[in-house]
Amino acid sequence: MFAGGSDPREGGFVMRLVAEILVGLLAALHVYIMVMEMFLWTTPRVRASFGSTAEFAEATKVLAANQGLYNGFLAAGLVWALIASDPVGQAAKIFFAACVVVAGLYGAATASRRILFAQALPGAITLAAVLLAG
Repeated sequence: MFAGGSDPREGGFVMRLVAEILVGLLAALHVYIMVMEMFLWTTPRVRASFGSTAEFAEATKVLAANQGLYNGFLAAGLVWALIASDPVGQAAKIFFAACVVVAGLYGAATASRRILFAQALPGAITLAAVLLAG
């Protein structure tokens, strides 16, 4: 699970642990987003969180489900990165965290600035932790 061993006395153990936890939380966030976009898009709670009307949500539910599927793929990639052995696991963590950052930046630029804080920032923090953990 941890590159270079898992002995807590070994240098860098805490940073690797923090990075692993952040990758797991980022995956969980994307499962949550997937569920909202694929299955709960037209509910009042999700409409309120995305600032949409019932009419808009109904008209865009297929598009939202498609977007939700992509968020599910991000979650799946992050989970795979957690269980894959290094060096593949480390490379996958970097790749999928970077994908989250790009998706968040694009969403913030084209849809809502809130996505910058809801997706891009958690992705960037996770990516930084993974890179620092080495």
